[in-house]
Amino acid sequence: MDNHESNLQQVSQFKAAILGFQHLLAMYSGDVIVPLLIGAFLHFNAAQMTYLVSADIFMCGIATLLQLKKTPLTGIGLPVVLGCAVQVITPLETIGGTLGVAYIYGAIICSGLFVFLISGLFAKLRKFFPPVVTGSLITIIGFSLVPVAVQNLGGGNASAKNFADPHDLIVGLITMAVIILINIFGKGFFRSISVLVGMVVGTVIAYALGMISFASVAQASWFHFPQPFYFGTPHFSWSAILTMILVSLTTMVESTGVFLALGDLTGRKLSEKDLANGYRAEGIAAMLGGVFNTFPYSTFSENVGVVQLSGIKTKRPIYYAGLFLLILGLLPKAGAVATVIPSSVLGGAMVVMFGMVGVQGIRILQNVDFNKNANLLIVALSVGTGIGVTVYPQIFRSLPQAAQIILDNGIVVGGFLAVLLSFLFSLTGQIELED
Repeated sequence: MDNHESNLQQVSQFKAAILGFQHLLAMYSGDVIVPLLIGAFLHFNAAQMTYLVSADIFMCGIATLLQLKKTPLTGIGLPVVLGCAVQVITPLETIGGTLGVAYIYGAIICSGLFVFLISGLFAKLRKFFPPVVTGSLITIIGFSLVPVAVQNLGGGNASAKNFADPHDLIVGLITMAVIILINIFGKGFFRSISVLVGMVVGTVIAYALGMISFASVAQASWFHFPQPFYFGTPHFSWSAILTMILVSLTTMVESTGVFLALGDLTGRKLSEKDLANGYRAEGIAAMLGGVFNTFPYSTFSENVGVVQLSGIKTKRPIYYAGLFLLILGLLPKAGAVATVIPSSVLGGAMVVMFGMVGVQGIRILQNVDFNKNANLLIVALSVGTGIGVTVYPQIFRSLPQAAQIILDNGIVVGGFLAVLLSFLFSLTGQIELED
């Protein structure tokens, strides 16, 4: 770690707030897209959409604070930010389209309870995550998200006629260049907020090019407080509940990778109890999401890259990020301001951040003995398959829908393959599992 990064571990409140805002911007667009897509699919009117987006952002703040604060039963206690995972979009649309909105929230509540109850058991899988598995999983998480970043760099919608418009490429590449230049020539705190500065510069240029409209800000209301069962009393269906339980298992695998990545970054060895507390916090967050008619919440991979780039590994900035999320959730007009940031600006920043997450996985793999064929095969097959499925998730489209829910996620496929192979090789003594 550079000296300036070490000195910044004890940051002032003002600097912590700025760093927290940087974390917020890194996750904001990825989270807002979930209520926007699901609300549009369910044909929500303007008032319903306003509630859904605002309540979602507010609950992101609640979920983040639940995970930050360690208690005897909950909280991973790492610099994590929580949001709604994109893998819930298709299952929730299916449930809402076939059974109705009320069944969405019944399924979310039950899946959150499921996560809470199996957290201790799931945490016992920790021994199946030796460095070769941990490094592979984190590498998959980082590099499998790069295509999403590149798609955003081109404007967000690859099927649109104006995809890869020169304006999008210009602001995206400028955003990326600013982040890189600050990390080359910047010093101290300025280097720590390189992502924020890059996104601000990119957004200003996008505004000058006429790419930004503030219509959504003008239409948003000033204040909106989340209400329990806003869309009605939850209804329950076994098919919907099972679907969301399968989804929750995929998010638990992904969260495990993020927890282990941050544990490695912060120099903290995570125990089974730590992991169980982290899962329970996500389970409670999901149940609250069902009660307030939003979504299940899990740990965002995006923010690992922010921690890596900023060099600030304390939780104080994340507390500010959680507080800002609560405020934005209560003030839809203020929250709408963050949505005007063009996808191409976010994409430029994401390419850097996701790449950093992937490199973090490679750093862990540097400590793996690759003279053993077993380790070579685990990394080659898990990383290759994980990224391959991410690019072509339709490879499993002939399988039952329940199987597709799990196998469409390249991170889950690659992670499961790494764990399975490490277990099989351990049976023959070719590798050793964690104690």
